[in-house]
Amino acid sequence: MTVEAPGFRIYLSMEIMIAEATDFDTIFDLYDKAIEFQKQVFDKHWLGFDAELVRREIAENRLWKIIEGGNVACIFSVAYEDPVIWGETSGDDAMYIHRIVTNPDFRGRAYVRAIVEWARGHAYENALLYIRMDTWGDNLKLKEYYTACGFEYKGVVWPAESEDLPKHYSGINLGLFEIDLTKESSEDTHSGIPS
Repeated sequence: MTVEAPGFRIYLSMEIMIAEATDFDTIFDLYDKAIEFQKQVFDKHWLGFDAELVRREIAENRLWKIIEGGNVACIFSVAYEDPVIWGETSGDDAMYIHRIVTNPDFRGRAYVRAIVEWARGHAYENALLYIRMDTWGDNLKLKEYYTACGFEYKGVVWPAESEDLPKHYSGINLGLFEIDLTKESSEDTHSGIPS
C-alpha cells in the first residue's frame, strides 16, 4: 500500500508505505544509528527496542516507512491508544506517532512535516480527531521543531512505571504534542476535515 503525503511538492519523489517483515533488519539498523546520533546530540537516548514489539507493529500494519530513491529514508510507528503516556485522554479518537527515525543519509529533508501531512489524511480516513506525539520533556530543540510542524505543546507528564512503559521513558518527564483536527478547516489542512 502506498500513501502520498498531500500538499507538499517537495515530497513528490517519496512514498509512505507500510513496512514489511523483510524490512526488519533495516528497521533495527536505523534504530541503532538513531541511538548513536542521540548520544552525540542529547543527554538521553533510546535503550533499544523489543523485537517482538516491532514484529507486532509490522504485522498490525502500524510501522511505516518512507521510501525515497528506492531506499528506506525514514521509519515511524503509529498507535491508536497510548494510555501509559496520555492517560485518560488516550481513547479520544487519536493516533499517536512514535519512533520517527531518519536514515542518516537522508537527514534534513523535513520528513516530520511529510509524516504530519500523511497523518492528517490517515486521521481523516479513519475518523480520528487528534494527532499526538511525545518526546523527552527537556528536549527544547525537538519541542521547537514539533511546534513548527503544526503541533501544539500540551505540557509535561511523568509516566507511571509500568511494564508497558519503554525503558527509555523510565523516571523521566515527557513533553506532549497534539494537532487537534477539529480546530482546523479543510482549507488549512488539505484533509477535508470540516471545522
